[in-house]
Parts: sequence; C-alpha cells; structure tokens
Amino acid sequence: MSRPAPEPVQTIKQRRDAALSALVQGVPYIRFLGIAFERRGDELTALLPFDDALIGNPELPALHGGVTAAFLEVTAIIGLSWAMIWDDLESGALDPLSLTPDTLPRLPKTIDFTVDYLRAGLPRDAYARARVNRSGRRYASVHVEGWQDKRARLFAQATGHFLMPQRDG
Repeated sequence: MSRPAPEPVQTIKQRRDAALSALVQGVPYIRFLGIAFERRGDELTALLPFDDALIGNPELPALHGGVTAAFLEVTAIIGLSWAMIWDDLESGALDPLSLTPDTLPRLPKTIDFTVDYLRAGLPRDAYARARVNRSGRRYASVHVEGWQDKRARLFAQATGHFLMPQRDG
C-alpha cells in the first residue's frame, strides 16, 4: 500500500498565502489602515506600519487610541477567521484561488471588545498577535497583545467576544 506523494511545500505556501490575502483584501478598512499580516504556519502576526496620520496627540506624539483599538480588533477578527478556515484550507475543502469578497466565509461579529492601554503608542510600527481562548459553534473569546519594539513590553492588549458565523448545511 503506497501513500500519495506529499504536496510540494511551495504549493502549500501559495495556497495559505492566497487564503490569507483573500481574507484581508475582503475588508476595506484593513487596507485603509495599511495593516498587513505575516504568516508562519498557522500563526499570524499583524503589522500596523507607522504613518503620521495615525498620531492622535502630536504633542507626545502618540498613536490615536481609536487606531490602536481598531488595529487590535482587526487582529482578533482576522486571527479568529484564520483559525476557523484552517482545517478546511488544509483539507482542500476550501479553494483559496476561488475566494473573492463575495465567496469568503463570513467574518465573526464583535459582541464586545475591551482594550487596555498600557502605555502610549510611540510613532513607529506596531505588531499584534491574537490567541483564541475559546471557540465554539456560536461564540468565541480572543485575547490580543500589541507591542512595538519589544514583544515583552506591550503598549496595549485587548479581549474580545465574537458571534461566530453560522455555516451553511
């Protein structure tokens, strides 16, 4: 009994990158803020590139609190969505090359989102990672950490609760 040959690594990477790109490109606000996602296996790191337009207090200067909150919430939603589609993506049940904003799985809806501003966001790039604490058929809880120069020195963190989209069938 022979096993099928494993898929080439480059094919797997292209499929994962195409799925992530479709997920991110389906949300205009992500493009507006310039948020990008770096993928390592099933782990995502969000990047908010610095722009002068993101400054809320020019006297400090500090990132606007609304931008910080939006960055963390986007990270939570995309991180949760990525976790939701991972198994279908890996099994081949989801074809990333056919994904468009109209055919994408629906995104989770925010029930509540609480941000802890731990220190002023400096005028530089920011990074964030989401960790899904609990995910069921109808509800998910996600924790997000945001940092700038040093991962151990967070400038903000957040916890969100989300209503999961109902699957057809």
